[in-house]
Amino acid sequence: MKLSKKAEYALRALVAMGREREGTNFSIQDLASKEHIPLKFLEQILLALKNGGLLRSKRGVGGGYQLVTHPARITIGEVVTLFDGPFDPIPGADQDALGQVFSGLRDQVAQWFAEHTVAQIIAKERSRETVSFDI
Repeated sequence: MKLSKKAEYALRALVAMGREREGTNFSIQDLASKEHIPLKFLEQILLALKNGGLLRSKRGVGGGYQLVTHPARITIGEVVTLFDGPFDPIPGADQDALGQVFSGLRDQVAQWFAEHTVAQIIAKERSRETVSFDI
């Protein structure tokens, strides 16, 4: 399984937004620049995230996109499914033995996706930043 660039960039954008205080507005240009995401691509991604209920937009001066949901409630699976659809290594193959084996994998991946959130990615980033090797 490989994530699409859209799903990867969506997660990067959500992590960047989740790092800031709640209620912060993000311009597409700033996010694209900070996260090294092509601007036109990011426009499509943010619109899909808005349509998926994870963001809201505000027009005008000081406008932009804003998180609707706290990062702890945004699962990786929710984002990946929004862009790539559900993970299904052998679609519709539950009837035979091979399909049953892979349906177990599908279920484990779905469970992992449901248990991991954008907030956990942010926490992992912060824990890496606080490690110091000064002597």
